[in-house]
Amino acid sequence: MTLRVAVIGSGPAGIYTAEALVKQSGEPLEVDVLERLPTPYGLVRYGVAPDHTSIKSIANYLRGVLELPEVRFLGGVTLGEHLTVEDLLACYDAVVYCTGAMVDRRLGIPGEDLPGSVAATDFVNWYCGHPDVDPSRFTLDSSEVAVIGVGNVAVDVVRVLAKTAEELSATDVPHEVLERLAGSQVKAIHMIGRRGPEHAKFTLKELRELGELANADVCVRPEEAVVLGGDFPRQIKGNIEVLRSWSERNPAGRPRRLDVRFWLRPVEILGSERVEGLRLERTRLSPEGRVVGTGEYETLPVGMVLRSVGYQSVPLPGVPFSEKTMTVPNAAGRVREREYVAGWLKRGPTGVIGTNKSDAAETVRTLLSDLSGQPPRDLKRLDALLTERGVRPVTYGEWQAIEAAEAELAKSLGRGERVKLVGLEAMLRACRP
Repeated sequence: MTLRVAVIGSGPAGIYTAEALVKQSGEPLEVDVLERLPTPYGLVRYGVAPDHTSIKSIANYLRGVLELPEVRFLGGVTLGEHLTVEDLLACYDAVVYCTGAMVDRRLGIPGEDLPGSVAATDFVNWYCGHPDVDPSRFTLDSSEVAVIGVGNVAVDVVRVLAKTAEELSATDVPHEVLERLAGSQVKAIHMIGRRGPEHAKFTLKELRELGELANADVCVRPEEAVVLGGDFPRQIKGNIEVLRSWSERNPAGRPRRLDVRFWLRPVEILGSERVEGLRLERTRLSPEGRVVGTGEYETLPVGMVLRSVGYQSVPLPGVPFSEKTMTVPNAAGRVREREYVAGWLKRGPTGVIGTNKSDAAETVRTLLSDLSGQPPRDLKRLDALLTERGVRPVTYGEWQAIEAAEAELAKSLGRGERVKLVGLEAMLRACRP
């Protein structure tokens, strides 16, 4: 018998799941990777900063999985719109949900919904050319911007804000977005952490990149760089040393300035019609290790606030979901009979891209163990169901046509290897002329 499995989501978790199925299954296998967008690779395409080409090269590995004879890519197919869970279970022996964590956590403070207060993921999606975000979404007409958070996503955001359009020209940033970046009025960027340097989540490599910015002075206040004692891991020690060295620098008069701030928490975003300022409270750690306010405040005259305090998953139609953990409840990847989960949707937004590989392998072991020895099922064919509903999936060959069009666009603009097409219509025109 041929085992048929649907994988929902084509980011690293989904594609690593497809790979694990091929490697672990001793029986004939068909894996359909369903994706709501016409393009695969998830955060590798739409979450990794455009100037991080070494990380984006992971797409080459993921491509190899999609080209396995047992694996098929079906883009433009959405669970809850085109298909239900019941439809999938009627067509496949098992379903694995791998849709990741797609939205930012909120700050929960007054003024958070003012125009100009946005999730960092929206900004990342914008400069990465995600079709859900209009290229005119951001105008960058404020001279000062605050980024709340001290993780790698926050570092990516401030780095893109600090660089010139010329520095990003060789990347795959959509041309419409590059033109907006060229018109940026941003002069000062504030990256703000609630705790101290020893608690920051960015990696040393990402942090050091900020110190190499040609277009921005990076500044740290000496009193905020002080770390008292502690036997810290090597990574944290490195962060502390870099931040302390920056606190001893004198600004060189570059066009932009990046202030890396610690021991501050946002308490209110100010403004009437749009963001006009950010009120912060000085913090400290309580004896129990909790962040508490000191009653000392300051206000930054920013016109934009980008929150980058973590991702969270969103529920899928018809799939169990815990509002407490913001994940799909599971046991080693098992959700319900013939339903499984992998990636951030399974464990929360932790680890790096590669972490999804071992995570997917665990889920697949559970799946194959559960299905071992079961009699063949009388399954329907998904293709017939989609045709009946007027849905024409984007094939892997059509995705390759989109890639070719992006390479041709870059050539015509004199920009690097690829420039992303903007919007679903443009992508579909490229693959279905």
